[in-house]
Amino acid sequence: MASVYIPNAELENKMIVRKYRELLSYMYDKTTLEQRKLIRKAFTLAVNAHKDMRRRSGEPYIYHPIAVAKIVTQEINLGTTSLVCALLHDVVEDTDYTLDDMREIFGDKVATIIDGLTKIEDLVIDSNLSIQAENFRKIFLSMSADVRVILIKLADRLHNMRTLSSMPTEKQLKIASETTYFYVPIAHRLGLYAIKSELEDYAMQYTNPNTYQFIADKLKATEEDRQTLIADFVKPIQERLDAQGIVAKMSSRTKSISSIYQKMKRKNINFEDIYDIFAVRFVFDSEPEDEMRICWAIYAIVTSLYETNPERERNFLIHPKPNGYQSLHVTAMSKTGKWVEVQIRSKRMDEIAEKGFAAHYKYKEAERTPKEYDNRVEEWLMKIREVLKSDKTNALDFLNEIKLNLELKEVFIFTPKGEMKQLPIGSTVLDLAYDLHTNLGDQCIGAKVNFNIVPASYVLKNGDQVEIITSKKQFPKADWFDYVKTSRAKERIKEALRAQQKKTQNKGQSKLKAYFKDLGIDYIKTNYARVQAELGFKSEVEFWDYVAQNKLSEERIKKIFSNERNSELEEFQKKVSDEITSKSLSQLIDEELTTNPSMFMLDDTSENIRYRVSACCNPIPGDSVVGFQLYNNEIVIHRTDCPKAIEQMSKFGNRIIKAKWRKEQNLAFLSGIRLTGFDKKGMIKDIIDIITSQLNLNIRSLNIETKDNVFKGTLMLYIENVHALNELMEKLKKIDNLEKIERIGYDIE
Repeated sequence: MASVYIPNAELENKMIVRKYRELLSYMYDKTTLEQRKLIRKAFTLAVNAHKDMRRRSGEPYIYHPIAVAKIVTQEINLGTTSLVCALLHDVVEDTDYTLDDMREIFGDKVATIIDGLTKIEDLVIDSNLSIQAENFRKIFLSMSADVRVILIKLADRLHNMRTLSSMPTEKQLKIASETTYFYVPIAHRLGLYAIKSELEDYAMQYTNPNTYQFIADKLKATEEDRQTLIADFVKPIQERLDAQGIVAKMSSRTKSISSIYQKMKRKNINFEDIYDIFAVRFVFDSEPEDEMRICWAIYAIVTSLYETNPERERNFLIHPKPNGYQSLHVTAMSKTGKWVEVQIRSKRMDEIAEKGFAAHYKYKEAERTPKEYDNRVEEWLMKIREVLKSDKTNALDFLNEIKLNLELKEVFIFTPKGEMKQLPIGSTVLDLAYDLHTNLGDQCIGAKVNFNIVPASYVLKNGDQVEIITSKKQFPKADWFDYVKTSRAKERIKEALRAQQKKTQNKGQSKLKAYFKDLGIDYIKTNYARVQAELGFKSEVEFWDYVAQNKLSEERIKKIFSNERNSELEEFQKKVSDEITSKSLSQLIDEELTTNPSMFMLDDTSENIRYRVSACCNPIPGDSVVGFQLYNNEIVIHRTDCPKAIEQMSKFGNRIIKAKWRKEQNLAFLSGIRLTGFDKKGMIKDIIDIITSQLNLNIRSLNIETKDNVFKGTLMLYIENVHALNELMEKLKKIDNLEKIERIGYDIE
């Protein structure tokens, strides 16, 4: 049970002063007298502005901006302006101070950053608007001009996650989901590895607490063995380093709990099967021109002492990751038979790996960072600006486009002249064509990839050499959206289609005007809208295209405006009207409840509300669940760690509904188990005997596949709750040769 905070004004004031002095002490040698005066002014204003405010925990609100300022300076490595903005980041949003006040007191730059950090609260919200997506768009609009906006926002989010335990459950789920969906990829893209890992782990504590605790317990239980293994592994390497006069600091890091869980899911393996739970790191200090040589010297020592896995070598020295990460990785077999990942890098590389974008600028000032990294960051910001250019994109579409641009995995491809290009993994020939030039994209019909003819939809692979093939008769089509990945390509296709539609519309309007003139009909919106309605076109684009292609005759128009009855239209309208009025919404819902067994009453405090179990994650009683309200007020129930639920909650946090299972509920829910092992006589009989004879469960389907003596099966059955499912899995584990039993996650529809 969480402790209750008891306010004490005298102790709180002493604590505020202490926190401020600690902050100033850290910055003292990095600031001038004028800068320290500016920090003091910001601190004083923030304390006064928030003096009557408290956090949900009961603590004075000012603790929060001071903590954010500490993260900004000590964990992200930013300077005075960022510190001032961190102290003031909630002043405009939560107090009577305005942006004009900030501009007058602290200048334009501080006011602009604070504006980017201030949430949009006064939007008129309709059913199609996501307030969260609108706020994210505002953040990126500000970030495209000054990247410090998002860095301070990340610090703000990190402190909120560190203190999330005091929030109510629905708020915890909203904030944790938002963090996973949006802030974690941002931190990753900007190279803030430490912050990214911490955000991920905190979010997992709330969306998937049981698995988080399971992995945490496993890590604690195996910690002593890991430390012994590391010491034995490193000792001979350190002796060789000393002998060669190479000064390198050794450290080890354990993979974050969230990363371990993601790997378990991705590889479909158990905790014990993950060999890179920890990594050993050697970091040395040197001049930039000596970095490569020393990295390879340490690599040579490791490979001379231990057998290595060539498939697990990673050279990020020549081609850093898009976020600037540079390191040399080699995986070696220890004397105990365990694989150990070794990371080799300079102090400069290590700081950029941990603090990313901000650390890069520290070294940029000293001209110690490769220009390629600066170019990569600027290219990414340019892509963000391209997405922002489109005023046709709504906030949710914008957020999805931004998510694509946060993707770190890339493919390296080459033009016919040997120029290297980088695109997000999954990009196609058409993406490359638009990346090279808009005209190449608009006229692309395919390409020669490694001298072989491929279609424009071909997905590019690392090392492909690509020559774009064009035709002057080619022009963009709507179905191109199905196989382009980059926002640049999508935006260029949209522009081309809009231009075509405009041209078609002008041609159609000219034709219709001529028809109306011949028939003596006024060319006004009411009249041409009547023609559109009579023809049954809901889309104006389709209507004008129809007219432009000479498919509409004067006789047809004449008939529409005559007194003759349009029997087809009337019959259609009558049919639609009958369907709308014959049954009430409640009747339709009741009928659906009768025919759809996955609809059920969830909470005994809400007798009149109907819920539906989501097919994407198949929650069953005992699972931690959350309700999500749809536009039609129907509530869909997801497991709290379901990726689809996390995405929806990150966009529409206001629609989260508390959900719990009715204890006395006695229904059967569809669930699934995946089985893997080595085949033996009687295996299927043993499985069915446990399910039907011992536990009296109802099987819906059992699919078995055996190849080269390896047994794989998928079992779908109806079960009452998660406890019954766990009991079944425990009994199945006792069958000889059945090596792995796991609950099916989110892939069964």
